[in-house]
Amino acid sequence: MKILVLNSGSSSQKACLYEIGETLPAHPPLPLWEGRIEWGSDTAAISVKNSQGDVQKENLKVRSREEFVRHLLNTLNVGPASAVASLSEIDAVGHRVVHGGPHFEDPVVATPQVRSAIADASTLAPLHIRAELEGMVIVESLLGPVPQIAVFDTGFYRQMPLYAQTYPGPYDWFKSGIRRYGFHGINHEYCAGRAAQLLGKEPKPLKVVSCHLGNGCSVTAIQDGQSIDTTMGFTPLDGLMMGTRSGSVDPGILIFLMRQDKLNCEQIDGLLNQKSGLLGISGVSSDMRDILSAMKEGHERAKLAYEIFVHRLRAAVGGMAAVLGGLEVLVFTAGVGENSPEVRATVCSRFEFLGLKLDSEANQQTSLDRDIAAADSRVRVLVIRAEEDWAIAAECWKLAQASAKVGRTG
Repeated sequence: MKILVLNSGSSSQKACLYEIGETLPAHPPLPLWEGRIEWGSDTAAISVKNSQGDVQKENLKVRSREEFVRHLLNTLNVGPASAVASLSEIDAVGHRVVHGGPHFEDPVVATPQVRSAIADASTLAPLHIRAELEGMVIVESLLGPVPQIAVFDTGFYRQMPLYAQTYPGPYDWFKSGIRRYGFHGINHEYCAGRAAQLLGKEPKPLKVVSCHLGNGCSVTAIQDGQSIDTTMGFTPLDGLMMGTRSGSVDPGILIFLMRQDKLNCEQIDGLLNQKSGLLGISGVSSDMRDILSAMKEGHERAKLAYEIFVHRLRAAVGGMAAVLGGLEVLVFTAGVGENSPEVRATVCSRFEFLGLKLDSEANQQTSLDRDIAAADSRVRVLVIRAEEDWAIAAECWKLAQASAKVGRTG
């Protein structure tokens, strides 16, 4: 079964093609094909490779997101890094959908009714959902009536304790759907399972704090294989400082800006989502690599941005450890988590009181899915490759198998 996965992020578009046989493998296989678009201010960098190691790279002037996604998917069967003879070989398409709202928890076939319900949640994650729905339309136009399956980032958090889901406003908020949904759940859930595999343990007894650090950032506390708490809330704007997003701020600031500077909701939305975070503080970039480079050149605002980022991250990790009543495994994943030994070392240095000791040499290595804690550390520290695409493909395969089983039993 060939499954195409579309993963639309706030600053990138990823896609992968997997082939899964009659049984689901224990570890993520090498995709048949994978592509990525990195959106710049006026250009888009497209990179594609297949399982044979063939590579195609382009840097093109930005016209429209839809045009570039179509171009990316056309490289599946056209060009030096193609992987299939025809797009008709694809059996199903999985989509990462950031926000399921109050309606969705489990993966579901993206019928017109489902798409309409997803669209209703677009105000809660505007940077993502429009792109995800657009991806479904593009797939339909290129592949025809292939099954498309929505897998929800918020699904992992539907079992969180009510006290962790509920905001301390009027209770009517909760009844009307205003609550803490949580995000990055697909990858946090995968990382908890992968951590157990790497340590040779069952996932349920482990107390895991998982740090998903990319352009969007969140920390999740996981116990007995379930989310207990997380930093993101009603929208992906809550919690940690991020690339261009502010994370948590005093809501009184927003009231002040509305009264003092006469800002409307669109202006405030733009400030918090696009002009804050690492970019807003540093004035340099939303990319941690650029922040670190600027710091080395003595850029004071870049240094401040880094210090705020790690301060808030340490506070979140400590808070999640308190919620769990201990910490056995600390996970770093996603772009910054996987590739910044500086961030990992700075964060871990404050948790020696928990018996956490980092192996500085292991921390500098670039290989993923490894333990970077010292041998005598009481807390294991793992760097795990984000595998949202594989996790989505696996969910699509499970749904297909369940549907086939239902069909066989009548």
